[in-house]
Amino acid sequence: MNSTGDFRKRIFMTTVGVILCAIAVGFFKCSQFGVDPFQCFAQGVWGRFFGTKVTYGTYYTVLSGIMLLIDLVIARSCMGAATLVNMFLTGYVVDFSCMVINHLCAEPGLLVRCVFLAVGVLVMCFASSLYMTSNLGVSVYDAIPIVIARKRKLPFKFVRIGCDLLCVIIGTLAGLMPGVGTLITAFFMGPLIVFFNHRFSEPFLFGKEGTKN
Repeated sequence: MNSTGDFRKRIFMTTVGVILCAIAVGFFKCSQFGVDPFQCFAQGVWGRFFGTKVTYGTYYTVLSGIMLLIDLVIARSCMGAATLVNMFLTGYVVDFSCMVINHLCAEPGLLVRCVFLAVGVLVMCFASSLYMTSNLGVSVYDAIPIVIARKRKLPFKFVRIGCDLLCVIIGTLAGLMPGVGTLITAFFMGPLIVFFNHRFSEPFLFGKEGTKN
């Protein structure tokens, strides 16, 4: 990842990206079509073993801390300020966004749920593109496919699909059945992140001349 570019833009992209990513998870949950692959894993394990003991926000922070220790060994170059913001903020923003969405639309019909799903998918991929491109660190989960793709010289979008499918399998085994939203993101999140990288995030940060082909 290129470390050049306006630092203020990078801070903006990181902050907005992390917040939007958590809000997108809220839309996923309220759509009732399934959450994104990592949340399928995280929420599946939480519901199976910890749901009656701790809030999801607290559990997510602890889980992220464990993954951070792993990333410091295998993906240290991907760690940064955004990693910590994501780790300590995401779970609580998810809880808050779900509360607000449910308050505004307590019993969404099928059409509204489809809209929630579409918003969740697009916002999640756009947000991930923002904070990945900002180069101030990525989430503890996003670091894994990035490092695998870099070290194995494989296309990121295909590595991301593989990691997402593994999360879906673990989440399913833990008892959280994936929905259509989970499967959509498992197969399309990687390619959509690459699309937003080229179409918006890289031109915004580096200018058109700095956009990667």
